[in-house]
Amino acid sequence: MSDTFVPATWVAERLDDPAVRVVDVRDAWEYDGIGHLPGAVSIPFDEFRSGAGAASAAEEASGDEPRAHGDEGMLPGTERWAELLSAAGIGGDDEIVAYDDEHGVFAARFLVTAELYGHDPAKLRVLDGDYSAWSRERATEREAPDPAPTDYEPGDPVRSPLVGFEEVERRLDGDTVIVDTRDPEEYAAGHLPGATNLDWLELVDPDTRGLKPRGDLEAVLSDRGVSPDREVLLYCNTARRISHTYLVLRHLGYEDVLFYEGSLTEWEERGGDTVTA
Repeated sequence: MSDTFVPATWVAERLDDPAVRVVDVRDAWEYDGIGHLPGAVSIPFDEFRSGAGAASAAEEASGDEPRAHGDEGMLPGTERWAELLSAAGIGGDDEIVAYDDEHGVFAARFLVTAELYGHDPAKLRVLDGDYSAWSRERATEREAPDPAPTDYEPGDPVRSPLVGFEEVERRLDGDTVIVDTRDPEEYAAGHLPGATNLDWLELVDPDTRGLKPRGDLEAVLSDRGVSPDREVLLYCNTARRISHTYLVLRHLGYEDVLFYEGSLTEWEERGGDTVTA
């Protein structure tokens, strides 16, 4: 099992380590008005989604129209990603710990984005538990840090888990376990043929606001046929919820996990078949 999800004690011990950057992906008003982990920088979720955020300084100076779309699916594009991480003082070799206040699902999306843009997966971590869990027992602050900007350079991942429409289509009748991470009502309204439903929240403990114990996680996954010896393909609607499940599986040592970035949004746009249950 890896340490993709790390406890509050792990984070607290490293708050003064300049090589560890803590990132708060909640809305800016939460970061400023409610408080945040000591030293955490703010990169709100809406800022690293395709088409989100303000125009770059270069766009404003040139008078060009702001970029409307990023890369595949909801990825923001390399230029936008570089701007955000550079402004937050994050370096290419830093360890990144991300958190939110929604059991880690938005933080997971941030970290998967970092992985897809070439950051070392071994240096990407989710706070196991979220801001609410942290603030029950640990100090928070409202003063924002002023990090020195870096020149962050996105790259290519060592191994990309991304698959596209045609690759998903080819796997519908194969041995791949196709996992729909949405809630049961969404799944019943329409899902990919042969997909099993595993609501991402089934992996979360509502009391600790972090992951369930390993034994419980393995039991849930086994019940759905999601085993480490099989290829697993994840999808949802816009690739947010699968980000959490993807990191959970990696945390548990799964090696053959595929990530359908376009998810059901692209699938339906391109005329893919869905079935109801």
